[in-house]
Amino acid sequence: MMREDKTIAALADAMRAWRQDIHRHPELGFVEHRTAAFVAARLAEWDIPVHTGLGGTGVVGTIRGSLNGGEGLAIGLRADMDALPMAEQGTPAYRSLHDGVFHGCGHDGHTAILLGVARYLSANRAFHGTVHLIFQPAEETLRGGSAMIRDGLFERFPCDEIYALHNNNALAAGKIGVRAGAILSACDLFRINIEGVGSHAAMPHKSVDPILVGSSLAQAVQSIVSRNVDPLETAVVSVCRFVSGTAINVIPGNALLEGTVRTFSRTTQDLVLDRLRALCDGHARSFGCRVSFEHLQSSPPTINAALQTDVVRKAAARVLGKENVVDNVAPLMASEDFAFMLEQKPGSYFFLGHDGKTCHHPEFDFDDRTSPVGAAVFIEIVRQRLGPASA
Repeated sequence: MMREDKTIAALADAMRAWRQDIHRHPELGFVEHRTAAFVAARLAEWDIPVHTGLGGTGVVGTIRGSLNGGEGLAIGLRADMDALPMAEQGTPAYRSLHDGVFHGCGHDGHTAILLGVARYLSANRAFHGTVHLIFQPAEETLRGGSAMIRDGLFERFPCDEIYALHNNNALAAGKIGVRAGAILSACDLFRINIEGVGSHAAMPHKSVDPILVGSSLAQAVQSIVSRNVDPLETAVVSVCRFVSGTAINVIPGNALLEGTVRTFSRTTQDLVLDRLRALCDGHARSFGCRVSFEHLQSSPPTINAALQTDVVRKAAARVLGKENVVDNVAPLMASEDFAFMLEQKPGSYFFLGHDGKTCHHPEFDFDDRTSPVGAAVFIEIVRQRLGPASA
C-alpha cells in the first residue's frame, strides 16, 4: 500500500479524469495534436513555461526550484502520448471515439501521471535545480524519442538524468519493478524481397520458386539464435509476414518476408543483422535468384544506469515499502524508444504494476488506481535528487 500523502491522493480524481478524456480521444504517433494541446493547456494553467512542437507534437514543461536560485541538477521525467492503430473491444464509458485508434498500451495513463506530477510540483517548488516534463509523441513507432532528440531536446532542455515508467501487468498493482542494465530489448524491423521466376504450377522446372526460397530462408534464420548467438545472450528473430502468389495454379515470381529482431545488447544486435544479410546472400547464390535485405528501422536496447536505478529503488521503497519493490525485475523483449534518450543521458525506466489485461490487448484499459503510485514515485525521485518539495 502507498504511504499516505494527502496532496498526491487528492490528485487521483484529477488524473483519472484527464486519463479518461485522453482515452476517449486517442491519436496516433506524430498526430497527437489534441493531446498535446490538452497537455500544454494544463501546464499553462499551473504557471509552468510550455514549449510545443518538439519532434512534431512533443511538449516540454519546465519547473525551476525556488531554493538556491534554482541552481542544481536538471532531471527529465518523460511520458508518451500516442495510441495504437487497433480497434478497442472493451466497453468502458470513455471508450475510444475514433474507429481503429485506441489507447491499448496505457500511454493515456502515463500522460495523466506526469500531469499529476506537474500539478504537484508547480505548487511545491521548494527544491534545488530543474525538472523538465517531457511529453513525447510516437513511442509506438519507435521514432518519437529520436525525433525530439534531433529537434534539440537536450540542447534546449539540458538534463543531467532522465526517468520514465510503463505499466506492466506482470506485477501486481501497488508494486514497482526495476533493474540496472537492459530492461527492454532493441528492436529491428526487416524486409526481405525475393525475385524468382514464375511458371505454370505444372512446370516447376521452368521456375525459380520464391515460395521455396522463402520457406528455406524462414527456417534458416532460426539457426542464428541457436547456432550463432552466445547461449548466455538473448535474441529473438521472428518472420511475421510471408506474402506471395495470387493464383492457385501459378508459381509466383516474387515473395516478401517481414519480421523483427529483438536483442539485449548492441553487439548481439549487430551480429544477428549481419547473419540475416549473409543468409539472404547465400540463398540468392544457392537458388539462382535475387534476395534483397532491407533494414527498415532500428532502436537500441533500453539500458538503465546503476546510480539512477538505485534512485528509483529508494524512491519506490519510500513510497510503497521495500517489500513492494521488485528489484532485478525480469526484463521484457518488448522495445521502447526511451532507449534513445538513455543513450544520451543516464537514467532509469521502471515498471508500474497494474491489475488487468496486458498491453496491446484489444480490451486493455489502464488501471487508474495506480496513477497516484506512479506520480508519488516520480515526486519522490525529485525529492531525492533535488531536495525537499514538500506540501
